Amino acid sequence: MSGGVGPTCGDISLPKEEDEHEQHTKLTSDNTTKAVHPDTKRRALLSFRQLHSLVIIIVLSASGMVGLQDFAFLIFSAAYTFLLSKLVFPALPSTSPPAPIFDSRATKLLSIYVRAGAAIGLYLPILYILTGVFSGDKQGTRSAAPHVFLLAAQIFMEGIVFSGGFSIPVRVFVPVCYNSMRMFAIVEWLKSEIWKVGVADGGSTRRVAAGRGLAVANLVFWGFNLFGFLLPIYLPRAFRRYYSDVFKVKD
Repeated sequence: MSGGVGPTCGDISLPKEEDEHEQHTKLTSDNTTKAVHPDTKRRALLSFRQLHSLVIIIVLSASGMVGLQDFAFLIFSAAYTFLLSKLVFPALPSTSPPAPIFDSRATKLLSIYVRAGAAIGLYLPILYILTGVFSGDKQGTRSAAPHVFLLAAQIFMEGIVFSGGFSIPVRVFVPVCYNSMRMFAIVEWLKSEIWKVGVADGGSTRRVAAGRGLAVANLVFWGFNLFGFLLPIYLPRAFRRYYSDVFKVKD
């Protein structure tokens, strides 16, 4: 996952993968004869986080809790991402590692932000879905599933664009695109929880309150992530760095 920073340039980054990326950057910067641009670094295997996300995608798909529109969006976003990487924002060759987008102090704060987003956006909703399956809350599980599915798909796609050496604008596009789509899914989730009539829908009063609180928390967090961080802060910095590299390549 990514929170707008880190190797995936996404909406919730992976602390473990950030450490690996920093080590790779250090090694390549120390090697003066074979310096490689991190954006063009390719990995052959999927990370554990990607495999975990893929399992979530498969399980939710097999359960029937995800609608056709979510599958269609996943396919469309993957195809559009590939076209962007080939026709609009190709990866740039470079002989030196790029300057970091954020300083070390901001990166530490963002790592905390990343972990909070992982808990609010993925782990707690998964727990909510699992408990809903055992308690018979079909409405609650079906309403929360699209958000979890799209977030898992986002994490998987972020890993693909990073390991595939895609340019930073393409890597930024993935979280912005998926975060925007998930806002609609979260709003539908919240509406479903608000109109739930309690025990008759398979949940206790406490579960209804928990579902509403979790939906509101996700709406607030991801709304801020999209409109308060990704669009006004991270996106301009990412494009500034990309076009700075373009000018360096031309010179």
